[in-house]
This record gives sequence, structure tokens and C-alpha cells, in this order.
Amino acid sequence: MARSAADGNLKPLLTQNGLKREDIDRNGHHNKREKNGPGTGVASRKHTQESFEQAPMYVAVMTYLGFGIVTLFGYFRDFLRAVGLEKCHLAQEREEQKDFVPLYQDFENFYTRNLYMRVRDNWNRPVCSLPGPVFDLMERVSDDYNWTFRFTGRTLHNVINMGSYNYLGFAENNADFLQTVADKVNQYGASVCSTRQEIGNLSIHEELEQLVANFLGVEASMTYGMGFATNSMNIPALVGKGCLILSDELNHTSLILGARLSGATIRVFKHNNMHSLEKMLKEAVCSGQPRTHRPWKKILIMVEGIYSMEGSVVRLPDIIALKKKYKAYLYLDEAHSIGAVGRSGRGVTELFNVNPADVDVMMGTFTKSFGAAGGYIAGKKDLVDYLRCHSHSAVYSSAMSPPVTEQIIRAMKCIMGKDGSTEGIRRIRQLAENTRYFRARLKEMGFIIYGNDDSPVVPVLLYMPGKVVAFAREMLERKIGVVVVGFPATPITEARARFCVSAAHTRDMLNQVLHHMNEVGDALCLKFSRRKYSSRPDLCDEADFELDS
Repeated sequence: MARSAADGNLKPLLTQNGLKREDIDRNGHHNKREKNGPGTGVASRKHTQESFEQAPMYVAVMTYLGFGIVTLFGYFRDFLRAVGLEKCHLAQEREEQKDFVPLYQDFENFYTRNLYMRVRDNWNRPVCSLPGPVFDLMERVSDDYNWTFRFTGRTLHNVINMGSYNYLGFAENNADFLQTVADKVNQYGASVCSTRQEIGNLSIHEELEQLVANFLGVEASMTYGMGFATNSMNIPALVGKGCLILSDELNHTSLILGARLSGATIRVFKHNNMHSLEKMLKEAVCSGQPRTHRPWKKILIMVEGIYSMEGSVVRLPDIIALKKKYKAYLYLDEAHSIGAVGRSGRGVTELFNVNPADVDVMMGTFTKSFGAAGGYIAGKKDLVDYLRCHSHSAVYSSAMSPPVTEQIIRAMKCIMGKDGSTEGIRRIRQLAENTRYFRARLKEMGFIIYGNDDSPVVPVLLYMPGKVVAFAREMLERKIGVVVVGFPATPITEARARFCVSAAHTRDMLNQVLHHMNEVGDALCLKFSRRKYSSRPDLCDEADFELDS
């Protein structure tokens, strides 16, 4: 059995919670409606509906074949460069450094110069306007096959933005909404230029932390100026040598980096697969540490609320039940789910109607739903007090910028209705409606999409590398900005376009995107789904949006 946390900063709840084995799906995904079981506290809702349809076998074969052909041409071009028939534009060691250990890894260089460079125009496009539901792009062209770019001086206006994490539309420039932010710039300036441990602790920082704690329904919270560092710098303060981290295989890089920096033993369980997680928990409790078989000092389960590449939602009630059963701790990253899901935007704990106190460490970022920057850690007061003294991000990093802090406060007050309006709840409802509508229409058209019906992250599977490039370029020609993702960020056979739905998107915008998606899907043969969907889907559950009386 895992021992309790040192310094008392984390205390596991010892209450047993029953978990029926027949409710655990071996592949980690299920489409049934989960009903309220004894001790789970989960309402009878439709939030477990997820789709992970597999493409036909020929798609995988053609995908591997496409990568194989590109790789062969890459080796051929490397040969041409070696004999001097083609110029290599990438960085190389100088002649006098040839006997040194290579500074640049050969395969990474190979992938960059022969695969990525051919399609580099699809990324890092320069935006020259507010990145709201529409934006302007600076047009650029390349005269040397994407090795360098030059600007034409032309601007692409009113490109529909389907790639930003602007879930609630708070990335805005409305002067009335941003007046308080402007006032804070006049009052405090743009930066504190100090850590909070020294002279950088402002009253608005403490106001924000109290507001975050009230919003999440926990005892205390602490905020940080960088979302990535909220994970990577706080996890090493919570666990170390002699501790065990059980990490979902699709966790974000910030979680992975934090786990590696901690020095703890890391084991990876299959995505959202409760059978895999329970098997590892049993082994950890029964066998203890390798060789010595001593009990683990701590066992920490790390998961995300919404997985940003899959669009899937964590099976939180099941994980909480397992966490209680095996006396482990739970670290929940709500970077993409806070503000975006739940009846009042309070994330997956509200979506599944579970007690926030059952989550030992609640983490989230302000870079998505709140239109700002930074992140937070929330939970028990003992936990937060411990991190104030032991977290590298808390002790050494500069305090959050005052205007950014005020932007978060105004957005959170808007969501909570503390600004005296219903604008926040309107945006939450609009996001949920847009998400269900967009997902339902894509399924109806025949695209394979991943994830949960409530997730505003909508991955559309494209598979083949050539089609990924053609899709991104064709959509931009139609003034639609999309994010395409391929290997190594995804499995080699699962390249995709990742759409992010926003409350700021109007129905006309979504219909325009869907219209062009339908045309491009037919032209590029991207409609791989073999399932049939109703032409009049249930787009939203009105019960999910009832206001508390």
C-alpha cells in the first residue's frame, strides 16, 4: 500500500468506491450512457459518448506507402547533395568540426530537410490582426521550395479561424469589455519585474487566486505566469525518487516533461483504459518498488480533462473510483476543459457531477477559454501552501503581468455571472451548441472524427501525408484557417486536421466551413467513414443548459 504524502501536502481519501468490472471497457472507449451508480455521484448524462472509428485497411496501406515513397526520394536527394548536384540549405557542422560529436542528429535532419520542408508553408503563418473568429494573414510565397519565404505585401482578410483555442471568444478587442484591463495597465504598468516571493505580489494576484478557488469549489489556488511551466515545474515538487507516476499515453508534453524532471518512476497506461490503469495500480500496490519491493512513497495518476489531439474526455468517475480503491493521488490537467465544458464552464468535474475534493491536484490554464496567459494549481490549502515554498515556478518565475491578471478576472467573473450579466452563460451555451452542431454535420457528411460529443476539439482524420498538405492549402484558398497535424505529433497512420470550435463562431461561419469541407472532402476523397448518421441529429441536450434556480 502506498504511504501517505510526505509533509502532509497531499492526503488521499480512504473512502471505498465500488467499481463494477463489467462497466470497464477493455479498449478504453464506450458509447453507452452511463447511469448513476452507488457511490459514484455521476448523474445520468450523455457525456460518455465517444467515437474512435477505424479507417478501412487500404487507407493504412496507402499511408505507409506514401511515407515510404517520400522517404525513398529523400535518400535520393541526400545522394544528390552528397555528390554536389543539389545544395543543402540546412545547418551543418563546419569542416573543422567534422571530428566532433555531431551537433545535429541525422534522422531529425533527414525528416526536416526531406519531409517537413516540402510542406512547411502550412505552419507558422503570420497573423496580422486580432485572432478572433476571423483573422487576417500576411501572404507569403517561396522561391526555393519552402527553404525561405518572402512576403508579397498582400493581406488575406477575414479568414475564418478554426484553429485557435478561443473557446469562449474572450480573445476580443471590444473596448467596453476591456476597459478594466486598460485601467490596470495605467495603474500597475505592463509588468511586475519581480517574483511574487520578493516584491511582485500584487493585490490583484491574490484576488485572482481567491476567485479561481471559488470558481472551482476548492479551498485554495495558486496562479503562474506560464501554462506549460505550471505542469513542468510543479510536478517535480510533488513527487520524486521512490514515487510512481501512472500517466495516460496521450498526456501533453508539459506533463511528460514534469514527470521526467521529477525523478519518479513513470509507467504509461492505455488511453482512457480503466482495465490497463487498474492492472498497473494492483501491481504497484502488491509488488512495490523494483528490487527492494518497498511500498511506493506516492502513487500519482496523471490525466487530462480533454485531450487536445483526440478530443476525448477523461473517464473521471471511473478514475476517481480506482484512485480511492487503491489509495492513489489524482492530478487532473484541465487546460482544454476548464471553461469549455460543464453546465457553467467549471470543467469535467461539473460535466460528470463529481466532487472537486475528490481530485487531489487540479491544474488548468488561462490561455484557452479565458483569452489570457498562465495557469493555476488548485486543491487543499495545505497543498497550495506547500507549492508556494517548493515549486520552482512559484519561487523563481516573474509574477503574472497585471493586465493579463485583470483579463482573467474579468473573464472569470463574466462566466460566473458576477459582472451582473448573463453573457458568460450565453457563451457557454453557444459553445456547446456549436460543438454539437459542427460534430453532427461532419459525421453526417462521412468524415471520421475522434473524440467526445461535448469536446470543442474536433479532430478530422486525413491519414495520408499528401492529403494533409492538400487539405490545408485548399482550405486556405477558401479563406478557412485550419491546423493540420501529422507524424511525429500523431501516430504515423493518423494524421489529422484539428478544428477548435468557439462560442464566437456564428452559425453562418460554421455553415460556410462545412460547405467547403464537404467540397474539399469530395475532391480529395477524405470521407472514409462507413457509419450512417441521422440527417437530423440531437444537437444538444436542453437539460444540460438549465440555470440553477
